[in-house]
Order: sequence, then structure tokens, then C-alpha cells
Amino acid sequence: MAGQPSAVVGAAPTEAALLTYCDDATGERSALTAHQLGDWAGRCAALLRDGCGLRPGDRVAVLLPPHWRTAAVLIGAWSVGLSVSFRPRALAGLPVLEPGADRPYDAVFVTPERLDDWLEDVPDGTHRYLVGTGAEPLAEVPPGWLDWSAEVLRHPAAAPDLAALQPSDPASPDGTSYGEWGALAKAVAEQLDLRAGDRLLVDVAEHEQPLKWLLAPLAAGASVLLCANLDRARLDARIAAERVTRVL
Repeated sequence: MAGQPSAVVGAAPTEAALLTYCDDATGERSALTAHQLGDWAGRCAALLRDGCGLRPGDRVAVLLPPHWRTAAVLIGAWSVGLSVSFRPRALAGLPVLEPGADRPYDAVFVTPERLDDWLEDVPDGTHRYLVGTGAEPLAEVPPGWLDWSAEVLRHPAAAPDLAALQPSDPASPDGTSYGEWGALAKAVAEQLDLRAGDRLLVDVAEHEQPLKWLLAPLAAGASVLLCANLDRARLDARIAAERVTRVL
């Protein structure tokens, strides 16, 4: 199916897979190698830079759960120097306490479920994308929004020309720099005792921040298994089948 990666054919469950997403409620399992994830991130970078005309320092809001598509959006946005706010959520009617929150973001990414949740205040954005987390295409896209999975495929998978970034440049609207995020990722990886070659299983319901499920593992050279609707009764079997070395 277009827009959906498949498991590594003819390989053991963890062979060559950098990021794997599975859903115990639906049985979905998608595995991406580093090259495949890079392709999707490259497409997203091109969408933002060439399709939306965004430039380094422009602001992007990402209201998405841990998922391989979320990883592609985040890596793609950062690779072209955008300032990313991850889940700038607030209860309806309450302000988002973030610099520049009084004006629209340059791009917004949100799931259909969050868009329809009256408890959440989805920020305004100049370019607005719905990002599904299921295997099937989105059944309906409301006016004013675009289907990310369809739009991103209009752009090449080749890695983009990276922005000339400095470690001191802001990676998020609160001013946290790329260098500071990198140092935090290394520190978290050390706290989790992550090492190169480890396989980290993450319960996505418990750990939503990409610092733990994406940046720290990448900093350590570990691969990631994201589990949605994790069935605790099957956890030991999944750990054995997926060759997991760490559980978060």
C-alpha cells in the first residue's frame, strides 16, 4: 500500500530495522530501516521546504503520538532548520505558554483523533496536515486540511540539502538549541543505559516525548520498537520475538 512501509522481507524481526511500530489492538506492524526512515524524513523535509516554502527558524507544531510517521516529520523538520514544538497542547480555552503562541504556526501536524478532541486546543497554522496512525488511508479530510501521507509522496525521497545549522540555533520555539537537545539525548541514553546495538521497547502510552523514544536511542545507536495498546500479558513473548534488550 502506498505510504505504508512493510516489514523487512526475509529477515529476522530486528534485522536492519531501526524503528518498528506495532499495535497490539489491530495487529499492525511496520518496520523501517535507517535508509527507509531517512527517505520518509527527506520527503517531509522537501514538503516543508519546497512545498510550503518554509525556511530555517520557521515554527512547526507537531501534535502526534509516538509513531514512525511522527519520527519522519520530526527528523524532516529539524533537517531543514525548523523550530519544532512537540505537542503544544492545552485544555480548551487555556493558552499555550510558549513564545509566539499568539500567532499561527507555519505548519501544524495533528492526528484526526486529536483534531476532534474538544479537550485539546489545536493551534492555528498556515499549512495544516492530518497524519493518520493506522495502516489504512484517511477516510475523510476536513476543509482546510491536507492528508500528509498523500502530500508527502509528491516529493522525492532523496535526502534534502541540509540547512547550515549551528549547535546554538533554536530547535524549538522555547529557545532550546540543537546542541542542548543533543546533550539531553545523550544524558537520557546514559540514564537508560542504552548502548549501540540495543533494542528498546517503548510503551507509547507511557512515554510520549521524543527525547526518550527517538532522540536518546538514536544518540546511543540503539533501535526502537514502539508498542501501541501494549498487551502486558504478551510482553515476555514480544521481548523474546523482537530480541528486545531494554524496556521503557
